[in-house]
Amino acid sequence: MITTERLRLRPLTEADTDWWVRLHEDPEINRFVGGYTREQAAARLRDIQEQWARRGHGLCAVELKDTGEAIGRSGLNWWQEFGETEAGWTLARAHWGQGYATEAARAVLAWGFGSLGLERITAMIHHGNTASATVARRLGFTPLREDTVLGRPCVVHALDRDDFPAA
Repeated sequence: MITTERLRLRPLTEADTDWWVRLHEDPEINRFVGGYTREQAAARLRDIQEQWARRGHGLCAVELKDTGEAIGRSGLNWWQEFGETEAGWTLARAHWGQGYATEAARAVLAWGFGSLGLERITAMIHHGNTASATVARRLGFTPLREDTVLGRPCVVHALDRDDFPAA
């Protein structure tokens, strides 16, 4: 578990299926990260659990420390096809603009570069997702390349351990 001043990040499990579906139902969220049926969500969460078991990291539910309310997801995702570990963040719209994405992602990066010893972490941001691009810049990411992720064009940003101040 990762904690920050306001947040707690805990590994996602298949028990989070219904919440995952609700998070991704919002059209402002799923336009960049896609929507899920219950079956698709359960399969994705099983994959996340397997990644935790195999690699020792994965995606987390982001919860408000004070209330325990799950407000989004953040964490590290291994992309076999790219040979890269990506930091990601997705928050429910009601919690946008409060700095939670930056706070959660900064803690994930510190964990990845610190405890996990990663040398580089990427952030794959779909075209038009200006809010995520802003978070990436705040964290020190810089554009690395154009690519296609899940069939959609994106800009892959990168951050090296030596360029992250908290590592």
